[in-house]
Amino acid sequence: MKKFLLPGFLVFFLSACTMGTPAPTAVSVVETVGTEKTLPPAIEADTPTPTLTVTATIPPTPTPPPLYFTDDFDTSLDYWQFLQTGGLSLPVTSIENGSLRVDIPSEDTWSIGVHNANSYTDVFVRAKFAASPSGSVGLICRYDETLGWFEFNLASNGTYSLLFGKWLAEGIAQYQPILTDPSRTSGLNGEIGLFCEGNFLRLYADGVLLRNLDVTNYGLTGGRVGITASSFADIPMVALFDWVQVSDQ
Repeated sequence: MKKFLLPGFLVFFLSACTMGTPAPTAVSVVETVGTEKTLPPAIEADTPTPTLTVTATIPPTPTPPPLYFTDDFDTSLDYWQFLQTGGLSLPVTSIENGSLRVDIPSEDTWSIGVHNANSYTDVFVRAKFAASPSGSVGLICRYDETLGWFEFNLASNGTYSLLFGKWLAEGIAQYQPILTDPSRTSGLNGEIGLFCEGNFLRLYADGVLLRNLDVTNYGLTGGRVGITASSFADIPMVALFDWVQVSDQ
């Protein structure tokens, strides 16, 4: 006996047909609006800061004087070194009207001026000077800051002297008299000369030879030249040097 399954088959068929192609679904399209990126500013290469170059101005070195010369004190005091021994106040040196002026404000004060340009074995030193009211002026030869020096002085009271000076400490000098003679005319105005040659020293005042002395025992054979001024009890003392001459005879 045949069985007919038609209704079920139809149901199955209809179901199959219904399931064949799925219905399209709506697709949501979202448009992404791009945000413009802000880039950091470009880093520029370091630009070197201009450097200001400062060139120091070096004053010209004074031209050294020749071995033998005359200083008229009309420019400067280059190569002169001024030292003091004794006294409570420092002497003041300056150029005034073509002369070297030494002002000594305290009593018993010694001002020593050493010319440092050259050293000499045999040398003749001369100077023209004026001083007041009392004191002495002088010349130096064979100055050595360690060994000592020879110093010839003319005093306002008419005494002339030759001394051997030596530094004991800074600002403290010891003087040993070699000769003291009171026979010269008093006053401090004129010319003074000191000739150091070999073992002998010749002392001059206003062109006149006063003494010729043997100084072998002191052992000074060479050194620098210089000038001196000193005060006694009457102050202030002022000394003026019109010129200083250094020669070989």
